[in-house]
Amino acid sequence: MVRAVGSHAPYLGISRDSAMEKTLFAVDELSGFLLACAYVRPEGICGLTPKSVRKKLKQPSFAAAVDRDDLRSGAEELGVDFDEHVRFLVAALEERADELGIASGGGDGGGEAAQAGGGGGPPAAAGQAGGSGGPSAAGAA
Repeated sequence: MVRAVGSHAPYLGISRDSAMEKTLFAVDELSGFLLACAYVRPEGICGLTPKSVRKKLKQPSFAAAVDRDDLRSGAEELGVDFDEHVRFLVAALEERADELGIASGGGDGGGEAAQAGGGGGPPAAAGQAGGSGGPSAAGAA
């Protein structure tokens, strides 16, 4: 478990060999990015599509702290299509949308936190939005 946590931080140089290590890497940053997307949408996470996510990925100022290359390489390492990976995570996050504050109307309207990459939103969701791969993201993988 400790090795998996270390391997999901590329700067540590720990290879990702197990399925758990690859999954944690693939889910962590993307979950935070999806939460940021949800916070700036009136519909929250509901109905978020891969097309919308790709559009936000092209905006360097949106969730600027998120490494776009890590998002794509995570899906590649898992051997899944990026769009399918996004759909899977959106579905997992939708199941916990109320708890995470990302249900319809649950966002903060696109405040500073989403622009800075920190996620924003309610305090319970803020730690997960920062990329910790909280219970809903890790449990879905």
